[in-house]
Order: sequence, then C-alpha cells, then structure tokens
Amino acid sequence: MPNKKSAIKYLRKSGKTNEHNNLIKRNIKEIIKQGKKAIADGVVQDKAQELSHDLQKAIDKAVKSGILKVNTGNRKKSRFMNKLNKALKDAPAKQEETVEEKK
Repeated sequence: MPNKKSAIKYLRKSGKTNEHNNLIKRNIKEIIKQGKKAIADGVVQDKAQELSHDLQKAIDKAVKSGILKVNTGNRKKSRFMNKLNKALKDAPAKQEETVEEKK
C-alpha cells in the first residue's frame, strides 16, 4: 500500500482507468464473438455490415485513446474481416446445398 497521499490518489485513479480500459477491450471481444457466432449459425449476411461497422468503430476509438496499439487494432480488424468475407463467400454455396436437399 502506498504511503504518500499522491501515491494513494494515483492508485485510485489507475484502478478506475484499468476498469474502463477493460470494459472497452471486453466490448471488442464481444463483437468478435458475435461475429463468430453469426458465422457458425449461418446468419452472417444479415449481420455482416452491422458487426463490421461496430467493430471498426470500437477498435478505432480504442486505438485513438491509447487503449490498444495501432498494429493490434489493425490485426484484429483484418482477421475479423477475413473471416467475415470468407463466410460471405461460402454462404451462397451453403444455401444452394440446402435448396437442393429440399428437392
């Protein structure tokens, strides 16, 4: 435990800042999880635009405020978009298979 008054204040401040930063990072992870779930469920076409916009906005804000580093943010966006684009490319093929199975 700190002894000086200013050190006590800084400890209190750093705790609040840490909680705030963790909330923002958790939000980014939740958006990525939602995207993975949408890909697994096959409803990626409905949510693709919304999820990609939300993720890019959240990551750009985190990078701007210094919560994430620039390369980390770019890597997260790139990996998410690659998964999303691959799922969108595979989605029409899956729909054709289900239509053929119903016939």
